[in-house]
Amino acid sequence: MNRPTVEVIIPTYRPGEQLIELVRRLEKQTCPPDSIHIMDTRSSVFPDNLSGESSKLRITRIEREAFNHGGTRALAADMSFADVLIYMTQDAMPANAGMIENLLKAFEKEKIGVAYARQLPAKNCNLTERYIRSFNYPRKSMIKSSEDIPKLGIKTYFCSNVCAAYRKDIYDSLGGFEEKTIFNEDMILAGKIIQSGYRIAYVADAEVIHSHNYNCRQQFHRNFDLAVSQAEHPEIFEGIRSEDEGIKMVKSTLLYLIKSHRAWMIIPFLFQSTAKYMGYRMGRNFRKLPRWLIKRCTMSPYYWEVP
Repeated sequence: MNRPTVEVIIPTYRPGEQLIELVRRLEKQTCPPDSIHIMDTRSSVFPDNLSGESSKLRITRIEREAFNHGGTRALAADMSFADVLIYMTQDAMPANAGMIENLLKAFEKEKIGVAYARQLPAKNCNLTERYIRSFNYPRKSMIKSSEDIPKLGIKTYFCSNVCAAYRKDIYDSLGGFEEKTIFNEDMILAGKIIQSGYRIAYVADAEVIHSHNYNCRQQFHRNFDLAVSQAEHPEIFEGIRSEDEGIKMVKSTLLYLIKSHRAWMIIPFLFQSTAKYMGYRMGRNFRKLPRWLIKRCTMSPYYWEVP
């Protein structure tokens, strides 16, 4: 069987030199992409020498008010003729040369609609976030289908566009990404994939380096938007509780901190967990909130200004 054509799509905003390194690492893959499409939100910041890094590079510029987590990615998909679309974020970095090859291997299995990579913590990642990364992205690969919903719950739909590969024919048949969504476009589409009888592959040996050290405020904003996306898409998330997976993660992390003799880290972790939960609960009930309060809670105020 011939290798499918591959396009890597990277939405960017004010990218720095890290984007140059990302393009370089993509070119050094054992299965390098056929094209690399940068969807850049216009700003005064963009690396001038990026275009010289690859002959496969193309750049599309969009205005900031036109950016949307789902719509911008959908636009890039509409512009592509590749068999497989690999979405990445500008702050993700392939951990080795086999990332694309290992993602593509997942599609050799039956009815795989999307395959997503394992995220490894960066060097500056704090200890708690390192553990949470290992909780969400374990060493063992897995295939998820609708049969796993009773056991995995919301985790069945878990998929991250930090690095995820989509079969274009399945993507198109399901209507692709939501044109307007505040966040969580990857899990919304993953839900459609599962509900349509396809499967999701988590590929542990396709590795990218990606992590954040969010503070309580940032965790609140992020989980507010996450919950808004779930509330706006009951056709995907209704009847599946996200809180259960969150509670499981909190308990597991607390046990890890205790067993590793780092009890002093429990209090700041609980503050962050509380911020996440408060953001999530307010986001689920955003329709009851005044617009001025929503704009204070969200990390995407422009979303509420676009009709």
